[in-house]
This record gives sequence, structure tokens and C-alpha cells, in this order.
Amino acid sequence: MAVKAIVGANWGDEGKGKMTDAMAAQSSYVVRYQGGSNAGHTILNPLGKFALRMLPSGVFYPNVVNVIGPGAALDVEVLRNELQSLSERGVPDPQLRISERAQVVLPVHPLLDELEEERLGGRSFGSTRRGIAPFYADKYAKLGIQVADLFDSFRLRERIERLLESKNVLLQHLYGQSPVKAEEWIERLSGHAEPLAPYVCDTTSLLHEAHGRGETILLEGQLGALRDPDHGIYPFATSSSTLAGHASVGAGIPPHWITEVVAVTKAYSSCVGAGPFVTELEGAEAEELRRRGGDAGEYGVVTGRPRRVGWFDAVATRYGCGIQGATTVALTNLDVLGYLDEIPVCVGYETEEGFTDRFPVTAGLFSAKPVYKRLPGWNRDISRMGRYEDLPEAARRYVEFIESKIGVAISAISVGPRREQVIAR
Repeated sequence: MAVKAIVGANWGDEGKGKMTDAMAAQSSYVVRYQGGSNAGHTILNPLGKFALRMLPSGVFYPNVVNVIGPGAALDVEVLRNELQSLSERGVPDPQLRISERAQVVLPVHPLLDELEEERLGGRSFGSTRRGIAPFYADKYAKLGIQVADLFDSFRLRERIERLLESKNVLLQHLYGQSPVKAEEWIERLSGHAEPLAPYVCDTTSLLHEAHGRGETILLEGQLGALRDPDHGIYPFATSSSTLAGHASVGAGIPPHWITEVVAVTKAYSSCVGAGPFVTELEGAEAEELRRRGGDAGEYGVVTGRPRRVGWFDAVATRYGCGIQGATTVALTNLDVLGYLDEIPVCVGYETEEGFTDRFPVTAGLFSAKPVYKRLPGWNRDISRMGRYEDLPEAARRYVEFIESKIGVAISAISVGPRREQVIAR
């Protein structure tokens, strides 16, 4: 009756989708517990390459029940499009369950997200413009609409009218837009009820019953520790907690059920979005790493934006593993570094107060400079190697040096984009 959480140790984009897909083979349930369609998980399997934004990463296994929990931001249109896309590409209909308590991303949320990013201009936070910040703002202001509300026309109208009282003031007087009428939304949102009905249930009871039967539950996090609004690089953060500690809340299970936390990190650093990034590379050096990264280079799954890339940051990753409560680490994209003669690893920062190996608050990161330890590269392709002992000595030393710096055992190493290209250690 194991419950595991798989989460990001960095800024997101660590390769969690691939690792979740691999771990889902031994799971009965895969649960999305936070976030929405603002970040994607890339999965490569025998059926092709897939970019999931709303669906849990267990949808390629017919025996796995995929759950969208009450903590998620449900973008119904993205969900329906993903299901249709999977069907068109020959993927069997997945077992999907959606919490009746999950809240729905409304048409005004991406609109407000886009308008605010445009208003901020150069001061923007690098939002994906999927409406996540306005969604969570409304959720905690008690203005949100739950999935269950879609099936109650009277309550749906009442909730929409209440929401629009404040939203129309913003649209008109801050952004110079036309007000929204409740009728414009009611038919559209009511139309979601019928196609969602087969999937909607009390997922909290579902998971409690599954745990009672001793079934394995895998909790899938979105983004990474450094995008957490409480512990990350605020305000360049997402709007829901990205930590394993929040998984019990977003999934609806007791925290003591979670016995393993797998933190995922790349063998180098990457991120999409604004904010301080101490080891960031520029120019040709960055472009070379970006081009080689992953199956099709380092580009955002949702935005298509080139990812910012840099060398492995042991300071940030140790901090991320710590606040995630990582019991083990999965290291991805080790194969990407095979072109280098020498590989820098950031082991500390030079700050205005001097050297530190602790991760500072956001204000202290902007002026921080990386301090590197340079390790020898292995200069060869390792993507076909299936055992840790098969890796070149320099690659093993790189893994072991990182492990010593982050203070958590590296239990799995990815040497390619496919699920079978994972070395257990």
C-alpha cells in the first residue's frame, strides 16, 4: 500500500513526465494534485511522442486509474482536446476520474492572465497565460466554481453572477474591456457537464478505498520546488504549492500515507519563465546545450519558448530536495552532456555578503554569481547503456559528485527520452 510522490527539485522542466510514465507501470493510480494546463509533461513511448498538459501521466497504461484531484485547476477544454488527441493517435481510452470538488478554469481566467501580463510589460512574471494565477486567486477568494456546480443550473448561475460582479469592474476600469454577461458563460459551462459526467466522482473516497486494499498510488507534481509560492523564487512562482507536502491536500489523503518522495532533477539546469537563474548560459554555449537537450531540444511543452539553460546548480537542487523532503532523486538527461570535455557544477554562490552554499531569498539571487567545480566529461554516447556499471568512469564520478553535494541518494538515472532508458541504481 505504497503512496509515492514524484516532484520537481528545481524550476520545473526536470523530466517528471518521463519518470512518472516509467513509475506508473508499477502503480494502480496516478494522481494530479495541483496546477493545471500551464505546464506540460513530455512522454515518448511506442505509440509516439506526447505532450500532456491536463491528463495525468499514467494514461498510457490501461490498468492505471488516472485521477485529477480536488487541488488541480481543471481546464475542461484542454482536457477534452487531449482525450480526443489520444484517441485519434490510437491510444486506448484511459481510466480517468475527476474530483467533483476540483475547480474549473473559467473563460475570464486566461483573459485576465493575458491582460495583466500585457499591462506589466517588462515587469511581467513570464506567465504561460493559461489563467492559473487568476484561477487560484478566485479559489481562495471563495469565488470559484467546482465541477459539481456544472450539474446544478441554479447554483451555476448564482456562482457566475457573483464572480462577475468583481471581474467586470476589473475588465472595464483596469483593462478597458467590455463587461461579460452571465448568459455568455452559462451555456458554455453547462455544456461541459454531459461529457465530464462519466469521469466525475468522489476521488477522495476512491483513493481511501484503494489504499485500504493495499494498491499503489503515485502522486504527480507539476513544476518544481523553486516555483513554489512559499518557498521558491517568489514572485516568479506558480500559484499553487509545488511541494510533496501539499500532495496530501491536493489529492485528499492523509500526509502520513506518503512514504516515498522522488525528486527529479536534470543533469544540468533548465527552466521556462522569468526570474533569477544563477547558472544561466548565454549565446552559443547555451544554444548548443539547448539544441542537444532532450528528444527535441529544450523548448517549453506548453509555450514552445526556448528554455533557459545552465549548468547543474547543486545549491538550488539541495535546497529543492530539502523542501520536497526527497527520499531519493531521479537524475534525467545525463546523456545530453556526452559532448563535453569538461562539465562545470555550481557548488556555491558569491554574494554581496560573501560566499555561500545556501540558497538565498529571491532578492539575493539577482546579484549572486556561481562558483564552479569543473569535472571531466566522458565524451561518448551513453544512451544505450542499461546498467550503472556500464557507464564511463567520468559519468559515474559526475553522478556521485552531484549526489554528495545534494545529500540525497540518486536511485535512477535517465540516459534518453524513452521509458526503457532508465538505469536503476
